[in-house]
Amino acid sequence: MTRIAPLALTGVLAALPVAALAEYPEKPVEFVIPFPPGDLEDILTRMIADEFQTEYGVAAAVVNKPGGGGGPFPGAVEVAGAPADGYTIGSFVSDVPLSGPEIGIPQLSPNPFEPIGIFVTYPFVIATSGDAPYSSLDELADYAKENDVALGHFGSMLTPTQITFAVAQAKGFDFAYESAFDALDCNTLASGDVDVMNTTLQQVFPCLDDIKVLASIGSERIPLTPDTPTVGEVVPELNLALWNGLFVKSDVPQEARDKIAAVAEKVMSSEAAKKLAADTGALIYWQDAAESEAQLEADMAARAKIAELLDE
Repeated sequence: MTRIAPLALTGVLAALPVAALAEYPEKPVEFVIPFPPGDLEDILTRMIADEFQTEYGVAAAVVNKPGGGGGPFPGAVEVAGAPADGYTIGSFVSDVPLSGPEIGIPQLSPNPFEPIGIFVTYPFVIATSGDAPYSSLDELADYAKENDVALGHFGSMLTPTQITFAVAQAKGFDFAYESAFDALDCNTLASGDVDVMNTTLQQVFPCLDDIKVLASIGSERIPLTPDTPTVGEVVPELNLALWNGLFVKSDVPQEARDKIAAVAEKVMSSEAAKKLAADTGALIYWQDAAESEAQLEADMAARAKIAELLDE
């Protein structure tokens, strides 16, 4: 027995480097999106998954995990609970790493994720129905001071929602009601479920001629709604945008990160991505891990200013 055990141990140790050096990817990967299908992050992540499968010859699936009133955080929890091996990749809005650690979900605090890269800035808007008795944020403010106005959003802690609350406070009014939705589209306004909503232009593009866009959320006006001011033009402290990127757990090997990033960067420079940007008004690009970390730091500072406005 004393002779056999060392031999067996030697065999195990000899096998370990082979397993450790197995080339990534060697099995299917999942890209988890914490929202329903159909919006920009979904379209672009599916393009990444398709290219990943073509490039590396393994299956790559997109899994949508909408969180209802919980926003993107339930889906992020699933990614946080997966092994740190690069086979589960989160396609997350900025609020997951920025707000996740602050909302009392143990799996997200401290932040378990690191960025692979950022790939889209949403053309986010504050919109209302075409027959609403207001056509600007100032007119909305005047109306809401005398009437109840209901706001629809994707989650109260998300950046666009916080910006919308802050602009209301800056204009001297509060929304009488506010509620989170998985989807905020033409039907949401047509049904009367809400009076005002913040959503992406992609969600309301089919009815863009029939609704009013009161403001856009971002650093620049959206080319498809050039006459609509940004929130930052109305309240300069609120010059902040919402973006989406790819994230993995902090212990994921660098080889996996590099291969994911290579595919994503290729997709974002493709003609299909350029056409999508032109058609939707989105900013589509590739920002690497270091640039993404810097963006997170800048956004954290901007969010602190929003918090100050809301506390006033």
